[in-house]
Amino acid sequence: MLILAACIPVDQTPAGILVSTSSTSLTPVTRVSATPGDFPQQAAQKTQITATATVAPPVTRQAPRSSPTPTQPRCLKVGGRVEVNELTTSLLPDPLVYRIYLPPCYDEDEARSYPVLYLIHGQTYTDSQWDRLGVPEVINRWVGAGEAPPFIVVMPRDRIWQEPTRDNFGLAMEQSLIPWVDEHYRTIPERQYRAIGGLSRGGAWAVHLGLSHPELFSAVGIHSGFVFHTDAGSINEWLDSLPETKVPRIYMDIADHDRPEITQSASWLEEMLTQRYIPHEWHLFTGEHEEEYWQSHVEDYLRWYSLEWGNEEEIK
Repeated sequence: MLILAACIPVDQTPAGILVSTSSTSLTPVTRVSATPGDFPQQAAQKTQITATATVAPPVTRQAPRSSPTPTQPRCLKVGGRVEVNELTTSLLPDPLVYRIYLPPCYDEDEARSYPVLYLIHGQTYTDSQWDRLGVPEVINRWVGAGEAPPFIVVMPRDRIWQEPTRDNFGLAMEQSLIPWVDEHYRTIPERQYRAIGGLSRGGAWAVHLGLSHPELFSAVGIHSGFVFHTDAGSINEWLDSLPETKVPRIYMDIADHDRPEITQSASWLEEMLTQRYIPHEWHLFTGEHEEEYWQSHVEDYLRWYSLEWGNEEEIK
């Protein structure tokens, strides 16, 4: 059951909210005061930049001497790898299965530690969903080209599909999986370098864990997600008690033809953030509640999660 709420009044969104209606990859935009009803005005506010050039007469130049190109480590070309493991915990009736992506050169560079991203699948799916949507391939390509720092991705499996009051998956992540991963893999075990996100029901888990445990995660991604019915009464308390130094970065996106009950729940949560002037991103993209939509935005999601993890030298 999902929490239902009315849409956000047009005149109640403060500055500091990033809104996008593009169905293509994200591009830098201006932070403006806007609501879904303001999209045409927002588009008009974007700065247009034109360039002029003066044509100079051709000149003869000596061809530059070629310099040797640094040899790329073979492990960057090979890419990362995905392992499937399980963790036994008294919190769950069955072992907690998790899929983990280890980035290029993880085995070769033993002195290095990495940021870690937890991605949770949607209902009726398993830990393979994010893997199937192309997460490893995107990170391999970026790291190989030097476009992003390498990071670990943990994709746990939720088997029970009940509310948090009847499903200990969230507790198992908090009390068992995260400590296990930090102990057995070379993560950077600090909030700044840990993020969580999810699709649909996985997005509801990201809300639950990210807002109730701000000390654990510096970024929370809610992709076509909603609020658990049993969490609805706690949202106000969680948001009101967020320490100023531990307000996570928040990214919300939803398809313009998503299921009405999910759209209403996501809009309700976005309104709660807006009313408290909590910075967040709210994106309305073209699509439906399906894997084709999520796959088309995987690069957007991963780019956002890794945005503040710095470059390779900063996180070594």
